[in-house]
Amino acid sequence: MNIFLSFLFWIVVILILSSIRQVNQYQRGVKFTFGKFTKLVNPGWRLVFPVIQSMTKVDIRTKAVEVPYQDAITKDNVSCKINAVIYYKVVDAGRSVIEVERVWDAVSQLAQTTMRNVVGELTLDELLSERDQASKRISELLAAHTANWGIEVQGVQLKDIALPEDMKRTIAKQAEAERERRAVIISSEGEVAAAENLRKAAEILSSSPGALHLRTLNTVNDVSSDASNTIVFALPLEVLRAFERFNQPK
Repeated sequence: MNIFLSFLFWIVVILILSSIRQVNQYQRGVKFTFGKFTKLVNPGWRLVFPVIQSMTKVDIRTKAVEVPYQDAITKDNVSCKINAVIYYKVVDAGRSVIEVERVWDAVSQLAQTTMRNVVGELTLDELLSERDQASKRISELLAAHTANWGIEVQGVQLKDIALPEDMKRTIAKQAEAERERRAVIISSEGEVAAAENLRKAAEILSSSPGALHLRTLNTVNDVSSDASNTIVFALPLEVLRAFERFNQPK
């Protein structure tokens, strides 16, 4: 009898030891009894009796998952390739196990489809200039679909937008033309400002008696400061003809 009790004791000890499961701080356990969901298990040592019970551990840390390059077509029929990084975490471990199989793969596949759909709603210019808005739109759509899976999408960042070589050349030409246009506008604005200042100066000189002569003398003084300069005065023909009339005999 003593041998039987001793044997039974060790069987119980071995059974208890084999039933101990460790749940780490960054994990939650989803416990099933006879195949039915029982409860969520918090971190620590927990008993899970073989045969009648089972437990699935779920990592609740934030995941940064890179979505591979996806072929997409923009609203204006431009082919491109895009990839992104998704940040998400499990907020309901029970749902992440019960509602969907392999939740990580499901989120990745959903992200790929969502990225292509969002790109199809935007033109190429909108996609390149409003990348943050496109990322926000992808994040909102993912959050709406994954909420029932116990997943919280914390953000989406578009990493790269790869364009065909001919499209890159076209965009480069467009950017160069835009820079030239701005340069012409700035140059013309400078000419308008200079002409306006010259007009004001002419008005001031014409309205002040002797101002023009003083300006002429000042210019002559500046030019004559260098001995190598030659000053040529241009006189109207009417002035020369006036001198001719003085020289004619009366």
